[in-house]
Amino acid sequence: MKLQLTGNVNVYYVQTLCMVFFPGTHFNDTVTDKEEPSLKLDMTESAEGVTVKVTAGFHGQRVKKTAFRAKTDESIDKTRKVAVGDAVVGAFEELLSYKPAWGMLTGVRPSKVATELLNEGFSKTRVKKMLTTDYLVTPKKAALATEVALAEKKIIGVPDKQDCSVYISIPFCPSRCSYCSFVAYTTKKLLDMIPDYVERLLVDVRKTFALIRELGLHVQSIYIGGGTPTVLTAEQLKRLLSEINADYDLSTVREFTLEAGRPDTITAEKLNVAASLGVNRISVNPQTLSDSVLQEIGRKHTVADFLRAYETARASGIPCINTDLIAGLPTDDFDTFSDSFDKILELDPENVTVHTFCVKRAAEIRQQNRQVYSLRGGDAGKCVDYSQMQAIRHGFNPYYMYRQKNTVGNFENVGFAKEGFEGLYNIYMMEEVHSIFAVGAGAVSKMVDWQPQDGGKTRIERLFYPKYPYEYLGNEFADGLLAQARAFYAEIMNR
Repeated sequence: MKLQLTGNVNVYYVQTLCMVFFPGTHFNDTVTDKEEPSLKLDMTESAEGVTVKVTAGFHGQRVKKTAFRAKTDESIDKTRKVAVGDAVVGAFEELLSYKPAWGMLTGVRPSKVATELLNEGFSKTRVKKMLTTDYLVTPKKAALATEVALAEKKIIGVPDKQDCSVYISIPFCPSRCSYCSFVAYTTKKLLDMIPDYVERLLVDVRKTFALIRELGLHVQSIYIGGGTPTVLTAEQLKRLLSEINADYDLSTVREFTLEAGRPDTITAEKLNVAASLGVNRISVNPQTLSDSVLQEIGRKHTVADFLRAYETARASGIPCINTDLIAGLPTDDFDTFSDSFDKILELDPENVTVHTFCVKRAAEIRQQNRQVYSLRGGDAGKCVDYSQMQAIRHGFNPYYMYRQKNTVGNFENVGFAKEGFEGLYNIYMMEEVHSIFAVGAGAVSKMVDWQPQDGGKTRIERLFYPKYPYEYLGNEFADGLLAQARAFYAEIMNR
């Protein structure tokens, strides 16, 4: 796709808007084929406001659109962004006869705008209206974003600068799903690293909790994710969980999640270990309850395996079970998805997350040159709508939401929960209300100063462990990263 941009334009934002209409597209300024999509954008500014003129092209057709946004008390960057969104979305909507459900909202947190408006004192009804008129969001999605924003505000309450959470990475899977980009993490050579990985991880977990205690921080949630953490043996899992128990008083932690994920890795022994050592939330993720779709996406388990794993999880006594489904999977349709969702509701989990199929850049399914991108998403929209309607009907409330690039139909991922069973870590991590201390390969700590001294925006400093296990094992990283975290807190605690 060819872009020609003039003015003070956020190039990345324009590209993400274009990808709403042309998922999976690549941007190349040398494209000359008139059949290829193109966008010419010119932004000018005056004392009154921002004017954006665009010409959108595709298959030899052209549509022109002009948008103007008056300058107000809001930031000039926001005014520019809204003017660009209005013009680009309006032009491609007319050119392709397609209205994106989320309008010009392209970020990972569609509820963020709703939250900002609520914090400015606007009513729930007014926020919905502003999302539809100012940001071109459909009424149905505007209502969803507002409800999620209200739920998040209730869960977060008033943040405390001494609150934090901990993420522990187990970046291994027994096999690779065709839609996943964790290609290298499933090879036998890397799986053979698990014993050494656990040994290093135990040391780094101990150091991390030592710093948390030193700083006088209060851990609100712990999340062991991956990969598939239950790829560990029961003994390895016991050592990890015992280390956490030795390092911190778990009676003060609100949520302790173990992401089991793959039913083919779940055993009663592992989950009994988890339950006995403080885990109070677990994810058991089928993605679909269709054996043919499971086979299509490369999952190495059956529906029967999931049902067995779910019963094992329930029998363990862990009080909160989460299950994940994906709408829009290859070969899936409304009938199979709705049947899967209904069966999940019959199992009566405390927490359900519905993702929209996302095409990862390094996923095997993309390397196979298969047509996996979809503008309208086929049945995905119907599936997403059905899940939201049925979840609410069965006593679940939407409590968090995010989006990714290259999802079919540009739809969202939504977490639903029964009252009191919301996934706290998901909210803390997405909304960046306190620091996340992350440990392990691929882990990224987020040091959060949500109340800067100058009264400005939340300040975040990210600290990166190396991506791959062999890099993580190659050198000592924890001491240096924890020193940076200590310096960050020395600054914000002493002012």
